[in-house]
Amino acid sequence: MNDLLNQFLTVRSQSEELCAPLLAEDYVVQPKEFVSPPKWHLGHSTWFFETFLLQHKPGYSVFDPHYNFVFNSYYESVGARVIRTDRGNLSRPSVADVYSYRKHVDLHLSEWLDQWTNEEPLRTLLMLGLNHEQQHQELLMTDIKYILGHNPLFPPYDLGYKDPEDFSSGAEAYIQIAEGLYDIGYADDGFCYDNEQGRHRVWLDGFTIAAQLVTNAAYLEFIEAGGYGDFRHWHAEGWDWVQKEQVKAPLYWHEIEGEWMEYGLSGLRKLDPEGLLCHVSFYEAAAFAAWRGMRLPTEQEWEVAALAFNWGRRWEWTNSAYLPYPGFCKAEGAIGEYNGKFMVNQMVLRGASDATPLGHSRVTYRNFFHASARWQYSGIRLVKQ
Repeated sequence: MNDLLNQFLTVRSQSEELCAPLLAEDYVVQPKEFVSPPKWHLGHSTWFFETFLLQHKPGYSVFDPHYNFVFNSYYESVGARVIRTDRGNLSRPSVADVYSYRKHVDLHLSEWLDQWTNEEPLRTLLMLGLNHEQQHQELLMTDIKYILGHNPLFPPYDLGYKDPEDFSSGAEAYIQIAEGLYDIGYADDGFCYDNEQGRHRVWLDGFTIAAQLVTNAAYLEFIEAGGYGDFRHWHAEGWDWVQKEQVKAPLYWHEIEGEWMEYGLSGLRKLDPEGLLCHVSFYEAAAFAAWRGMRLPTEQEWEVAALAFNWGRRWEWTNSAYLPYPGFCKAEGAIGEYNGKFMVNQMVLRGASDATPLGHSRVTYRNFFHASARWQYSGIRLVKQ
């Protein structure tokens, strides 16, 4: 078996392993527009390989011509699609149908990959497809958590699930970064997304950044000090959001009979004060920083400082809007829709999270979400003013 085929089969099997604890009823639930049903994730990642790779294979026939409409996500170039809010209405195709679809595509692509050489021109598309599926593996975990965490019974995903060990020393420490010129962006020979390209030099004033992420205990102080009720800490848009949505704590926190509880993949449990804060929006992150008399790092500051601290447990909000690097150019066709068209009204997060697949993180990775998003594993790292 060649290395390329082994990579493909490994990534594909990991998606199905993530879904193994689910019941059939869990696969189709869509409690919010931004949450996609697990069944849809499995179908969409398969559709990506079929549409952008297998349809180049001589003699290949699509598994089902209707699936382009069902599993296309946002690719205008590829045709009409089910609108995002209707993904939870797809009782058909069934879960069994989707797994048959995956098996069909895996079989045909595996047979083809086994004949590829290192010079195969479609190799770049395959690597994009593998990284695309890994992105959906993280979305699978965050969407599954949202689905189960908003079930009134708070069912566990896996009773035996344990969070990775914390890398915090417990003591609040800071790292001083000197002013100067620094290079930003991807510079290696491996895979990266187009939004990481365009390595360029930036000037940074000196700054002091926290060595550790904010803990639950630190954020609880903000809550108990009335942080959610004091407009002075919030951006105007964030203050409107807090009042409209009646937000009083991070996502998955519940105050029950005077005690704070948190829903995790092992079920509802007592809040761990020393645990790393998770599931906060940019609005909350910025408000907490303001309350502490600090700020969030820019994405350039984060990338420069990341070599000096441990990262990877939480996606970390930055104070940078998601914009193209100098010289950014969208690719032609559907692949050009992957990142570029989302460069508006989004904030950048850096790092990785407990839900990020192994091998799918790097210091230049630019994640992005709207300022109100908090169903991802997002946390806070502070910079002194």
